[in-house]
Amino acid sequence: MRGLLLFLVPLLLLLGGCATTDTTRPRDLENLCAILREKPAWHDAAIKARDKWGIPVPVPFAIMYQESTFRAEARPPRYYFLGIIPWGRVTSAYGYAQAEDNTWSDYKRETGAWFVSRNDFSDSMDFMGWYMTKTRRLTGVPFNDAYDQYLSYHEGWTGYRRGTYKSKAWLMRVARIVQARASRFAAQYRYCP
Repeated sequence: MRGLLLFLVPLLLLLGGCATTDTTRPRDLENLCAILREKPAWHDAAIKARDKWGIPVPVPFAIMYQESTFRAEARPPRYYFLGIIPWGRVTSAYGYAQAEDNTWSDYKRETGAWFVSRNDFSDSMDFMGWYMTKTRRLTGVPFNDAYDQYLSYHEGWTGYRRGTYKSKAWLMRVARIVQARASRFAAQYRYCP
């Protein structure tokens, strides 16, 4: 028993040091340079994802803004039974990227990243890189096409290929907002110090 404790305690301390503990949202959500100045670790995570997956920095930021407004513990709204009794959530989406349970499990299995968390920004950014890369491979959507990357992100690869978004005017409107934000973030990012 003592030997097991001598092994587990240092392991837990080591793993605890790997987690991103700053889960506060940036103050200026509309300026990518201000976000990166306030959260330099987020910039490091974005650069790492860009180098690993080939994705542009502004697009996953625009998608994450739409999905969680950079809230680490973001969850979709609850269903209410009889209008008053909490009865589950609309989806299992969670964290910065609002990754659903099944998709997060696929990401972990396909990348071998077993000790990742949806409420860790770096892990969420890597997930976005994986998802956008798979979107490009499965649907042909370029990385810098935030409009269609978002539609695929929201509808899933199969739904996107089937065109399920075409009957959802509200979703196409949101995708245009994501595209505009990605364009604005890209223009800002070019001039970040």
